[in-house]
Amino acid sequence: MVVTMSDFVKSLIKDIIVAAILAAVVISFVRPTIVKQTSMQDTLNPNDYIIMYRRAYSGDKEPKRGDIVIFKSELQDENGKNKLLIKRVIGLPGDKITINDGKVYINDKEYAESYLKDGYTTGSVNNFKVPKGEYFVMGDNRVVSIDSRYSEVGCVKKDAIKGRAVLRLFPFTKIKKL
Repeated sequence: MVVTMSDFVKSLIKDIIVAAILAAVVISFVRPTIVKQTSMQDTLNPNDYIIMYRRAYSGDKEPKRGDIVIFKSELQDENGKNKLLIKRVIGLPGDKITINDGKVYINDKEYAESYLKDGYTTGSVNNFKVPKGEYFVMGDNRVVSIDSRYSEVGCVKKDAIKGRAVLRLFPFTKIKKL
């Protein structure tokens, strides 16, 4: 069977269209993201390549304590655009958060956090009630993380959350579900 140039071009165009449609569908659900800061060390490090599930909190799905979320903050980058930050959800709407003597308490119970870089939380928060529809987030590297403990970030509204980090793809030696 002889394939003409016209048949080859038609087949190639069809393959390109199918690939573009598949890529558009995939991108509507997931988004590759590169970690830029150190606030999530040692869980995530600068230049780690992660996959963000964009529809993790669509509809009535809510973030859970421990989820690693990417959200749009009020902090601005050098170009004047609002920064995307990546942090861990600690407090849910209605929770009472206390940070004292390096420990985090949620609703008066100490919250165990094995993932912390230095094993303790800096700062002080006294009986802060997380507002309805908002989340108290902190980085795993609490010594350097600018997060809900600080007014510059504060609690994060659900509609500011762009997605949940689900997978670290790079470095290849550290591929891991998050």
